[in-house]
Amino acid sequence: MDYKKYFSKIAYEMKPSGIRKYFDIAATMPDCISLGVGEPNFVTPEVGCKAAIKSIEDGITRYTSNSGLIQLRKLISRYMETRYGLSYNPDNEIITTVGVSEGIDIAFMALLNPGDEVLLPEPCFVSYAPAVLLAGGVPVVVKCVKENGFIITPEMLEEKITPKTKAILMCYPNNPTGAIMTKEQLQAVAPVFEKHDLIVLSDEVYSELTYGGLNHVSIASLPRMRERTIVFNGFSKGFAMTGWRLGYVCAPKEIIEQVLKIHQYMIMCAPTAAQYAAAALLEDGLSNDFAEVAKMREEYDRKRKFLYRSLGEMGLECFEPGEHGCGRRNLCREAYTRIQGLLPRRHSLWRSGLLPHQDKLCLRYGTDRKRRRAYGEVCKTAALGNEIIKNALKVINF
Repeated sequence: MDYKKYFSKIAYEMKPSGIRKYFDIAATMPDCISLGVGEPNFVTPEVGCKAAIKSIEDGITRYTSNSGLIQLRKLISRYMETRYGLSYNPDNEIITTVGVSEGIDIAFMALLNPGDEVLLPEPCFVSYAPAVLLAGGVPVVVKCVKENGFIITPEMLEEKITPKTKAILMCYPNNPTGAIMTKEQLQAVAPVFEKHDLIVLSDEVYSELTYGGLNHVSIASLPRMRERTIVFNGFSKGFAMTGWRLGYVCAPKEIIEQVLKIHQYMIMCAPTAAQYAAAALLEDGLSNDFAEVAKMREEYDRKRKFLYRSLGEMGLECFEPGEHGCGRRNLCREAYTRIQGLLPRRHSLWRSGLLPHQDKLCLRYGTDRKRRRAYGEVCKTAALGNEIIKNALKVINF
């Protein structure tokens, strides 16, 4: 049977995710440590887990309102104002979603007409371009470079904007580079968005994970930007809730009204137990200045510094916000190209300890029990992992 004739042109011509391909391979290897996925190595804080369990034991297992629990939306409103100086009405300017990804998808569906162009600063999250395409839009890449810290500039934007440009989707702190944009850098590009009357979609799910005194600034906090900005955030990264699938969208009520209609038909509501967990975590965090988040961030920072130093000693290029060039070879692209030719020899490549991702590498070492140990043990494992990387690089003649 010729199935091709039944498929939509957009879906059929869309390339499968190269990164997901290697996730699937790694999933078949029980002793794999993946350094590719944006996955916290902490479990969800206990206060959230207990709240979710209690909601289930109390029989609260039905749908919530489409927008989400009102008590959660009120807490999100307080959180956004306390942490980032943003004010959103919990009644009509906040929607809880199934992760940030759903929020971005339904926002594009609400915004785009066929042929509308969306600027995508790259490197970026693998799902952005497909989300634009599936909503009928045209992704337009704005190439960011290490030399200026992977930020966007007015000149870069002006070069790509056309009469068909409707929006930009930006992610700072950035996935995958870790780059951030300061208030001054955001102030430089905001007039471009106003000049061309663009909607700004701002993915801020990594907002809690900034280091070295570089605090997150939302572009929606700048003068005249709130009215044209859709802010996406969630609980996956800062609160270690990736598997719970809970995010939220904050925007002016006129935008939320349109986004909510699509959310109602596609999803109904975000998972109920996850909403109770998130509400408990926000309530707890607002009472103690988010001590659990701070604790996890400190651990991430120690590991980040260890790996940055260790990879640098191997001659592998690393980017750190504020460090715009270290003169080292770039592991990802060069190694990935060489590894592709070795895929038929996957078993021998696996034994060497290396599994490729499109822009990342996956380490194989240790057992699940070892992966769950405290920071000191993780650093010991990472040190052994460095030896695995060295051996793997020899396999590909890097």
